[in-house]
Amino acid sequence: MAQALVRFLDRQYISVDGEERKFVKGIMGIFGHGNVTGIGEALENDRGGLQFIQGKNEQGMAHAAMAYAKQKNRLEMFACTSSIGPGALNMVTAAGTATVNRIPVLFLPGDIFACRQPDPVLQQVENPADYTVSANDAFKPVSRYWDRISRPEQLMASTLQAMRVLTDPAETGAVTLCLPQDVQCEAYDYPADFFDRRVHYMDRRPASEAALQRAAELVKRKARPFMIVGGGVHYAQAWRETVRFAETLGIPLGETQAGKGAVPWDHPLNMGSIGSTGSLAANRLAKEADLVICVGTRMADFPTASKSAFQHPDVEFLSLNVSGFDAMKMNALMLVADAKEALGRLTETLQGAGYKASYDAEQLRQLKAEWDREVDRLYAIEREDGLVQTSVIGAVNDFLGPDDVIVCASGGLPGDLHRLWRSSRPNTYNMEYGFSCMGYEVSGSFGAKLADPHREVYALVGDGSFLMLHSELVTSLQEGRKINVVLFDNNGFQCIHGLQRGHGSDGFGNEFRYRSPETNRLTGGYLPIDFAAVAKGLGVKSFTARTLTELKEALAAAKNEPASVLIDVKVLPGTGTDNYESWWRVGVAEVSESPKVEASYRETKAIVDSAVRPY
Repeated sequence: MAQALVRFLDRQYISVDGEERKFVKGIMGIFGHGNVTGIGEALENDRGGLQFIQGKNEQGMAHAAMAYAKQKNRLEMFACTSSIGPGALNMVTAAGTATVNRIPVLFLPGDIFACRQPDPVLQQVENPADYTVSANDAFKPVSRYWDRISRPEQLMASTLQAMRVLTDPAETGAVTLCLPQDVQCEAYDYPADFFDRRVHYMDRRPASEAALQRAAELVKRKARPFMIVGGGVHYAQAWRETVRFAETLGIPLGETQAGKGAVPWDHPLNMGSIGSTGSLAANRLAKEADLVICVGTRMADFPTASKSAFQHPDVEFLSLNVSGFDAMKMNALMLVADAKEALGRLTETLQGAGYKASYDAEQLRQLKAEWDREVDRLYAIEREDGLVQTSVIGAVNDFLGPDDVIVCASGGLPGDLHRLWRSSRPNTYNMEYGFSCMGYEVSGSFGAKLADPHREVYALVGDGSFLMLHSELVTSLQEGRKINVVLFDNNGFQCIHGLQRGHGSDGFGNEFRYRSPETNRLTGGYLPIDFAAVAKGLGVKSFTARTLTELKEALAAAKNEPASVLIDVKVLPGTGTDNYESWWRVGVAEVSESPKVEASYRETKAIVDSAVRPY
């Protein structure tokens, strides 16, 4: 059965706009007793074209697989295999990350014996109330499709369903096929045509004429529309259509994290990031917009500022999305279609009707110029006592070439990068912010480098995320895929430390400090961690930067290195960006011994009561 699965995966292709390409690039894996003698044996003796990548942590390798598919605009992917029990459970977080971000990853965890003869086996989770349950049932809520192959012939129907989901732009995400270790090794006389070259057609979904007319009529009734550009623009490769729509109709736009880079940062109508981590220009325009046109975004709480970003009394929403599930959010008028297809049609319809948004061109120019000056100011901040995070971001942004790729996911960096990073071209900003999963950064940069080996790839990662997961640094060395890790060492989980203090706390449990014998809390001095030494011990060329001059020298030296590099940048805590007429809702204690916490609760309640849309 495992041999049949490997051969089947090697024969899957995808076709978009008449161009065919191999869909499954390979399999990433860590072997244990649940898969080494099954799928491991199949891979060892297979003579096909699948590439095998040896992971060092199951979650890490799965994040690499996700970043690979994201960098390839979901047109190529890796599968991931693990043993049973802990190895499988290590991939559950990555499965959630893939599903939330709508990225195709195939998970192949080993499973307990289907025959049950040796039960309970090593690493088996026993549920006395339901003996059919294994650790792999934990994948169910985070998978778009889940199955357990308890007989070898079930493989045929299940793999076809798996490929249906993986290649569907509206349904894609994590797909999990649990593989009992005995069934992996059982023989079955599979029909020869199961292994035929199979092409999955990703046909662009056109909008219906009625839906297009409804959308056009809504736009024509509005004077000040504002467009939100999401990740679906990248996956549909609708970059030109997005720019043409904005230019033809005079509509300014803002970017989500996933949408960043679809439109060059210096385009006159690109007002920057939107929402809780938004720019001043985009947030002001969103607040005054009478129509919000959402393209390829699932409208999560950050782009919408927890549904507080849109304050016009007559604001309405038009959502263009290939997924009806996402298109209906914010009570939007739904235009369920491929972004490239529908944007072109909608542009023609509105242009033919003579529509133009009623913006003052000089006002838009001034708003954008004001924000550009603010970014320049933040880039230029210098302090005698250490490095400022915004100026470090500026130095890295200025150094990188237009085709270089940055990868990030969590902490304070995503917010600062969303606001400040200047992307000129698509597929240069690989941000995982649907799940904001700590530990994605280093693994994801390896996956992005696998996808684009001729580009320089930079992981921008905080010290907290690096400590959680950096094992695929070793894999990058093993595979000869150079990545550049720029590590922002600010002594702790400073993003959440700031969030905590911004809601009445004096700070608790978020900085990397020694435990104080006086307070019995983590209020002692900072832990002096030498991250450069950690990376050097793994075989990675390392640098430490405490000044901008040292940082620029390290970046230049790193570019000339043939293998992976880490730059340990010592950054002052609390030197990121602040809110720009925006808000993000978190739960604040209604009752507390701290008057500051209770005051924060009252402030939050006032915003919720006065400015937040109910759905």
